[in-house]
Amino acid sequence: MAKREVFWHLPGFCYFRQLNCAVITLMEQYPDCFRDGYRIGSVYGTFPGAIWNGGRVVMGIAGKRDIEATLKLYNSRNVPVRFTWTNAVLEERHLQDTYCNLIMRLADNGMNQALVNTRVLEDYLRREWPRFPLISSTTKRIVQTGGVLGELERDYLLVVLDYDLNHNERVLKELEPHAGRIELLVNEVCTPGCPKRAEHYAQQSRAQLEFDVKDIFPCPNANPNKTFAECTKRPAFLSNDEIGSYIERGFVNFKIAGRGMPMQYVLDAYLYFLVKEEKRALIRDKLDQAVKGTAKK
Repeated sequence: MAKREVFWHLPGFCYFRQLNCAVITLMEQYPDCFRDGYRIGSVYGTFPGAIWNGGRVVMGIAGKRDIEATLKLYNSRNVPVRFTWTNAVLEERHLQDTYCNLIMRLADNGMNQALVNTRVLEDYLRREWPRFPLISSTTKRIVQTGGVLGELERDYLLVVLDYDLNHNERVLKELEPHAGRIELLVNEVCTPGCPKRAEHYAQQSRAQLEFDVKDIFPCPNANPNKTFAECTKRPAFLSNDEIGSYIERGFVNFKIAGRGMPMQYVLDAYLYFLVKEEKRALIRDKLDQAVKGTAKK
């Protein structure tokens, strides 16, 4: 479909590790089954228990060897690992966290990246870890064109557009001169224009920071039906036909949401966005085999 290279950013580099690696492998082995020009631009997420993480709470811990092995797994395939360092409530005192700085040290090879949304952490990363390209996160909730253009004036590698703007033609037209640095979130399930979204991000950040597994956000717009079929009905969803028209306008970075979602949801999203329609049954079977049945759980 696309004559130029198009970059897809996949969720859950830890939790969906088997699935992500299987997709990367199959794209190499069966290129004719995938949409023309598509590449994996990064895999995003966090190692469990990292307090700089935001967007979704991820509890647990990863040892040094596990971190090194995961980084090597992707980087050896020329796929950057992108850390979701988007905790919205970080303070200066959190910057010296041993675990997060260990992760940065192990990943400091000039390939890996970080999503940011707070100035305190961004300034620290620029100063202490200057080899990491930074991406402006959609969690900033910037919904005015001027705000997006302001982000593009800074030296971010990419700016992830708030998905409420996915179909705002006026905004998209103004952003076309910078389209190559805009990333679009194609399958978000949250309610468009939700007035609680910033509050929800802050709650998730506090829960991550305090390791509070029982701190559940009482979202009035929560959608219990977490299937990809349901997602396609959401107003912010970008269909393959729409994505094709965006590519023609120069938008070539697309992000698949999936952190905190069932594996089946993520697998269905990969098949829809990345795989040619007539090849989906074949690739689904191979993905099921590759992840040893976990995609059906």
